[in-house]
Amino acid sequence: RKQAAEYSTSSSDDEFESKPSLTHKAKRALRRRRKLEKETKQLIKQEELKRLHKAQAVQRQLEELEERQRALEIFGVKLERELRGESDSGTKDETQMLHEWFELVLEKNKLMRYESELLIIAQELELEDHQSRLEQKLREKMAIDGKSK
Repeated sequence: RKQAAEYSTSSSDDEFESKPSLTHKAKRALRRRRKLEKETKQLIKQEELKRLHKAQAVQRQLEELEERQRALEIFGVKLERELRGESDSGTKDETQMLHEWFELVLEKNKLMRYESELLIIAQELELEDHQSRLEQKLREKMAIDGKSK
């Protein structure tokens, strides 16, 4: 029994001693993996910056659009008052005022469609950002070694 116990003890000690540190191939693979991770992080950062610039551009366009809509609204109110005869300016003929009013309505509808498109683009950017964050979390979870999973 003693010999068997000594044999099993010595063989388990040999197992720990015989495991060399990382081999050359393993070190190279580890370097490659770290390099790939670094490049991936750089790409992710670039994509985030692109989305940020695009979001800022969309925000500026929405603000400009809001200003144009306000100006059209003010002009529309003035024009409606003239059409109803509430205003003192009787210089314009009614058909001309109706024509201007219809053009105003068309312009307002066009701006509303454009605003909807911009809002969809903004929502798309938010979803892309969320997807990127989820992919990053997944990468981090997948990088955890099997023992600690």
